[in-house]
Amino acid sequence: MAALGWDGLDVILVTGDAYVDHPSFGTAVIGRVLEAEGYKVGVIAQPDLSSDADLLRLGRPRLFFGISSGNMDSMVNHYTAQRKLRNDDAYSPDGEIGKRPNRATIIYTNHIRRLFKDVTVVLGGIEASLRRVAHYDFWQDKVRASVLADSKADIIVYGMAEKAIVEIAKALDAGESASELQDIRGTVVFAASDDNGFHGVMLPSNVESIDKLTFHRGTQLFWQHHLADVLYQINGGRLIKHNPPAETLTPMELERVYALPFERKPHPCYEGKTIPAFEQIQASITSHRGCYGGCNFCSIAAHQGRRISSRSQASIRAEVAKLTKDYKGKKLTITDVGGPTANMYGSHCRLDWPASCKRRSCLYPSICPNLVYDQERHLDLLREVKQVSGVGNVFVASGLRHDMAIASSAYIQALASKYAGGRLKLAPEHSETEVLKQMGKPSIDSYMSFSEQFFHYCKRAGLKRQIIPYLIVGHPGADLNSALAMRRWLIKNRIKVEQVQEFTPTPMTISTSMYYTGLDFETGKPIHVPKPSELRKQKELIMWHKRRQ
Repeated sequence: MAALGWDGLDVILVTGDAYVDHPSFGTAVIGRVLEAEGYKVGVIAQPDLSSDADLLRLGRPRLFFGISSGNMDSMVNHYTAQRKLRNDDAYSPDGEIGKRPNRATIIYTNHIRRLFKDVTVVLGGIEASLRRVAHYDFWQDKVRASVLADSKADIIVYGMAEKAIVEIAKALDAGESASELQDIRGTVVFAASDDNGFHGVMLPSNVESIDKLTFHRGTQLFWQHHLADVLYQINGGRLIKHNPPAETLTPMELERVYALPFERKPHPCYEGKTIPAFEQIQASITSHRGCYGGCNFCSIAAHQGRRISSRSQASIRAEVAKLTKDYKGKKLTITDVGGPTANMYGSHCRLDWPASCKRRSCLYPSICPNLVYDQERHLDLLREVKQVSGVGNVFVASGLRHDMAIASSAYIQALASKYAGGRLKLAPEHSETEVLKQMGKPSIDSYMSFSEQFFHYCKRAGLKRQIIPYLIVGHPGADLNSALAMRRWLIKNRIKVEQVQEFTPTPMTISTSMYYTGLDFETGKPIHVPKPSELRKQKELIMWHKRRQ
């Protein structure tokens, strides 16, 4: 601030992550977007809460504090599916655990409220986004109120926040109060006291005593209406207003974000230390945002949205060219060119979604005929990146939808021979039809078809490659019989998995609703929910090639 000649800041962002100025880190993106609009922005990363010094260091912001737990929900960051404390934190220096508090969004807000009276507090990031309405909390085994009510913040910005956060900053800068900002898309606010019309949908309230059937119906109501309607809910005795999602950034708007002057490295204060999450993504490229897969256990659709926004090849080539400058005399390996699902690049719906369509997924139970996708577009992008001067290898490390990929043998051949590296990650999640149905995932047949083609092309090219399947145990609807069936499938196909994901009920997902209520999301009929002891048995069955210790 002294070097810039600034007497004060307009916005101060507080984050539970180490500060990495890279477009894969939400705090960096929001900071750079606000900076581009002419605002003076400061960041307080992983403040030490044993004293007030860190939170006081930058003074009081003129407009607002923006608070985030970081790139992960703090409870998911800290605890395993067995509710055991994790050993490391990929978003902290040298992976050190304990650099952020449990329920970081609430705790940071409480401290800010104590130190700065009447300051505006805006919540954002994955933790606030997915706890924006009443939700089941796995770690307390109870339904909790919206984090807006629990934290006493002013506004939640949910999802991809660039548009909403700029609109908030401009409104506050123009002299409006936080309580007047009632209709900004992509926000949740306390409803104005004179809002008697309730022109929207009322979700079940009184969350402290909500019964499981009501929670089930409320979750259905949310997923039916949240894209287009205003939602209301009473939380902690106050009425909250959930505005529809922000409009998806256009390709040109998205390109402007990625062209901002990111340093693409951790802050100098971490010199001599590594940030594991940064090490993993520093040479990766985000080609698009959004995912329309609609997997029931996944939170991407509730956070990032279903509509795909893809950057142009020119925008991506320019970013790659900047990266190569840091690798003088060495060829740069691009570790990933993708997004939540890599081969959704360039795809779109030919209808006026969502107004014209009520499907939660464009891919399940089958690929929608109105989905326009061409695997060649992603393949063309990979070729373009490979041709940038200074680039050596180009790989795809983010998720792939095998049910989409099998539409193009040329795409699978290129992955096998050029872009998969030694291991390709795919996510069949399970082998059994009934469990896949509860997950919202396609039949195992498409995975087998992809694998057959992939290994055929590997053999033809004289290459040894592996497919690493992601599998989940303990999902609602999965029992020991389905685990035994998956064990037989793995043995038959000589698949030895090194890791198996234990289902973790994270806030706002459909699978979490089924876990908590014990009810099938579609029918409301009882569904089997594995207990922790059974979950461990399922995992042992899947790891068939490992002897018990």
